[in-house]
Amino acid sequence: MVVGAAIAAAFAVTGCAPASYNAADYGNAAQPASNDSAASPGATADPKATADPSATSDPAANTDPDATAPPGSGSTAALPASKVTKTLTGTAVKRMGEVVEDEKGFVLYRFDGDSNNPAKSNCNGDCAKVWEPALTNDGKPTLKGVAANVVGTVTRADGTKQLTIKGWPVYHYIGDKTPGTWKGQNVSGKWFVIKPDGAKNLTCVPAISKPVSPPAGSGSDSSSSGGDYSY
Repeated sequence: MVVGAAIAAAFAVTGCAPASYNAADYGNAAQPASNDSAASPGATADPKATADPSATSDPAANTDPDATAPPGSGSTAALPASKVTKTLTGTAVKRMGEVVEDEKGFVLYRFDGDSNNPAKSNCNGDCAKVWEPALTNDGKPTLKGVAANVVGTVTRADGTKQLTIKGWPVYHYIGDKTPGTWKGQNVSGKWFVIKPDGAKNLTCVPAISKPVSPPAGSGSDSSSSGGDYSY
């Protein structure tokens, strides 16, 4: 893809994967997930954007039966606009390369504790206060540089809908205070920047770190920063 190559070239720098890096140590990191949730039929592709040609959709994938349910099919009240992720943009950032950002330019992540076949989020409670799900009301984000056939939704435990890429639920990290940063990379050895095709981005793999604490006053069960969290 010419546009994608140009963007990547503009940000090309030496990666920072550790000297002992082995993709096999990071699960299904080297390739996109082989199964994915159904694509959102209403996802809006930006006519000026070019979809990732390497992104594919497996029509035979066994996905969450609640994934990409039509608007209005659930009983959960509509979320306010401030809680909804409106745009998924495939782009590139320094040192990391390919990422997916939201409409504010914040990098999105995937969690090894989740599954994509079927699509399921296992990040709830305090986890979801630190790793905020990319929520949607209608499964129709504007797409720029992300193929429509890899974007879908999954129903969370609380009944809300979360966006997925190649079946993987996607999240924001509250430790990222500035657009384009990726402090959530390799947190707990389970969280990784997600690429436009749903694969983990392992261009830069910092040492494993602990997540930030849930926001004060959020009713968290954890009281100390960087505690022994399971996420």
